[in-house]
Amino acid sequence: MEIKEGITYNAKGEAIAFSGHDAVHCYRAAVLRGALYLLQNGIKPGRGWTLTRALAMASQYTGKAYKRTQATQAREDLSIWIQTMKAALPMEVANGNK
Repeated sequence: MEIKEGITYNAKGEAIAFSGHDAVHCYRAAVLRGALYLLQNGIKPGRGWTLTRALAMASQYTGKAYKRTQATQAREDLSIWIQTMKAALPMEVANGNK
């Protein structure tokens, strides 16, 4: 069985697999966007997460430097990056047969 690069969706339209380097980075950026929201509201998603580190990770995707007060802008920029990547990645719909 050949593993194809891209995002695989089920019949309901939910992503069920992220295959390949670009698809994994797309998923990672989506998790980062959620983590930034939590950090802005005083919740640490994990022991190693800080707002400064999360913003540095966001900078790797967007190419922009962010200050601690610009977390909302970083989330918006990540959303644009994620939408662009999803549009560029191949999509596959799983048929549900095993």
